[in-house]
Amino acid sequence: MEKNQKEQVDKKQAKASGTPEKASAGKPEETSKAEKARAGEAAAAENPAGQEKPKDDAQARLEQAQEELKKQKELLLRTAAEYDNYRKRTEREKTAVYADATAAAVTEFLPVADNLERALKQQDCTVEDLRKGVEMVGVQLKGALAKLGVTEMGEAGEIFNPDLHNAVSHVEDENAGENTVVQVFQKGYKIGDKIVRHAMVQVAN
Repeated sequence: MEKNQKEQVDKKQAKASGTPEKASAGKPEETSKAEKARAGEAAAAENPAGQEKPKDDAQARLEQAQEELKKQKELLLRTAAEYDNYRKRTEREKTAVYADATAAAVTEFLPVADNLERALKQQDCTVEDLRKGVEMVGVQLKGALAKLGVTEMGEAGEIFNPDLHNAVSHVEDENAGENTVVQVFQKGYKIGDKIVRHAMVQVAN
């Protein structure tokens, strides 16, 4: 009986001594699990589920620069196309204006050409009649030039002006002033301030 009592006492002591050991062994395991849980929550907060990590700054800047370059190329192509269209349109307008101006000038001279053609068809006419006909055509020609804004220049007695006259000869003449036009071989013409043809003249002194 004493032996049984002793065994029961030993079991109680062993059981009593085993309980703290298991409790102390369980604490580190519980702490480790708690730390892992907190680490997981922090990672989830930093990178929520399904969300990609932000791109690297250098890569983002490169893509932005490429996009800007693409826009600039498109702008350059549009500008080049617009300029080409403008150039072609201007060329067409210039050609049209030149053709219109030429047609207007030719129209003024057509009556002169018609009268010359009629004069050449006359078979029986006197010299006087021919002279009168030529004078009439000359008057008509001057009228056509006047309508186009063309004026004559170059008269004897004018002071020589290299901007208006083309001196082809030089003489000494006591009756003429210095550097004076004494003879006109071919009249000059101008439109406004633009010289169409210089007057061919002879200059004295």
